[in-house]
Amino acid sequence: MIEIKHISKSFGDRKILDDVSLKFEGGKANLIIGGSGSGKTVLMKCMVGLLEVDSGSIYYHGSNFSELSFKDRRPFRQEIGMLFQGSALFDSLTVEENIMFPLNMFTDQSLEEKRDRVNFCLNRVNLPDTNQLKPSELSGGMKKRVAIARAIAPSPKYLFCDEPNSGLDPRTSIVIDQLVKEITEEYNICTIVNTHDMNSVVEIGDQIVYIHKGKVWWEGTAEEILATTNPELNDFIFASKLLKTLKKH
Repeated sequence: MIEIKHISKSFGDRKILDDVSLKFEGGKANLIIGGSGSGKTVLMKCMVGLLEVDSGSIYYHGSNFSELSFKDRRPFRQEIGMLFQGSALFDSLTVEENIMFPLNMFTDQSLEEKRDRVNFCLNRVNLPDTNQLKPSELSGGMKKRVAIARAIAPSPKYLFCDEPNSGLDPRTSIVIDQLVKEITEEYNICTIVNTHDMNSVVEIGDQIVYIHKGKVWWEGTAEEILATTNPELNDFIFASKLLKTLKKH
């Protein structure tokens, strides 16, 4: 479990996060939604230590991550998998080398053990025998699946996904959503997903948080969000659906 207690973050005079408190449980897909500039990306960066909070604390299974030095955070970083918005694969490396990257960084496994883990992860994301391909030889959906394979290679307890469906067609988005959901439940991972995609919210969201103007504006389930009377959230949902309809045409 990840617990956030009263965190705030500002850049200059602009407050991006304002007294945010949340809990994210293991084995669940926890989705964070909100408009551009709402603070959800800054929230995720604070949670993984890419940004430091101005006040408040972030706890990983009861340990105060916020108080730790860069060196002391290493054991926690070994338990974190990241799926970046643009997949962020290394163009000069093969698929196998990309997936092996966190294993080289965080484990003492032998080359044979790492290759076994790479093959396991590739099979799990339905991309067997793609080890020697370069990212330039992959479709957008394949790149996302390789990125997921890399994220789960170190057997993380926590998986952070930043706009996993960005740039994908609707059919491929469904595949990625289901893969994230399956991996979350199969390995009991605490998964946090930043997304604008309301289809993802309805299909895989176990717990949903709506961030508005740097504050937690609404929390609930996929069933509850469809019946919400929160005006700002309804405006966001309508705008998201309208944008998706316009993109189709």
